[in-house]
Formats: sequence, C-alpha cells, structure tokens
Amino acid sequence: MRKYLFVLVILLLLFFSSGQTYEQQTIVPTLKQWLPNKPLEGILSLLQIPYWGITVSVEERGYYYFVEFLLRKAAHFFTFGLLAVSVYYVLPASRFRIFFALLGTTIFAIVDEYHQSLTGGRTASVYDVLLDTAGAFTCLMILRLAQFVRSIMCKQRKPRYP
Repeated sequence: MRKYLFVLVILLLLFFSSGQTYEQQTIVPTLKQWLPNKPLEGILSLLQIPYWGITVSVEERGYYYFVEFLLRKAAHFFTFGLLAVSVYYVLPASRFRIFFALLGTTIFAIVDEYHQSLTGGRTASVYDVLLDTAGAFTCLMILRLAQFVRSIMCKQRKPRYP
C-alpha cells in the first residue's frame, strides 16, 4: 500500500506545481539571499543552453535567473525519474515492466505539461516532456543496473556445496 501512496504523493506534488504561476514558483529572491557572491558565475557564464529556439545563458538572463533555470530543469529530470522508479515498483513483475513504467511516466509528463498550459503565464513545452522522459529513462536504467549488480553480488555470496 505504501508504494501506491508514494506514487500518489509525487503525482499530487507535480499537479500542484504545474498549477502555479511563475511568480508563485520563482526562487530568484531566495537565490539572491543564499548566493549573494554569485558562486561559480565564471563557470556558469561559459554555458549556453539552446531551449525553445533561444539560447539560455547567464549573459541573456542574468546569473540568478540562469541558476533558477538549471534548478527547475534538474527538478523536472529527477522528479520524473523518481516517478518512473516508483511506478516501476507498483507494476507487477513482467518483461515489459520498464517499458510500461517509462510509458506511464511519459504520458503523465504530457498531461502535466497540458495542465501547466492552463495556468496563467505558463506554457507547455515539448522540450520539458523530453526532459521528463529522459529523467525517467535514466533513473530506470540506473535502477536496472543496480539490480543487475546486486544479483551478481548475491550469486557470489551464496556458498557453493560440493
């Protein structure tokens, strides 16, 4: 039962988040307070990220807005990765478990972006759906790798009887 609750909590948090305006979500004032000396500004200034047909950079958006952009995109990636792993554990064991976990997470990413488009001042982005799916895929592959390594280690620990 607990595993279902975890999936539900993630879905509710995502739904709540995509229903907020940018002004309700922005962390720029907090970043200005926590990072007054603009750490890593020199390194971050070297980055230029193509997104929605524009280039997002420190030069274009300013240090705090660029850091916020990176944090928001990282949140997309890892939250949907966590969702995919959670969905994986809810699904019954089968050969297609990873596929259905990835498919379900991608479908929710699409629904989430649509919900976001209904919120004032927010738009839906195919790029965010791709980022969400990449996070889901990456976390599912890390999970499977960890399971594989664990199975090898468990086989090595078993005592062998003559």
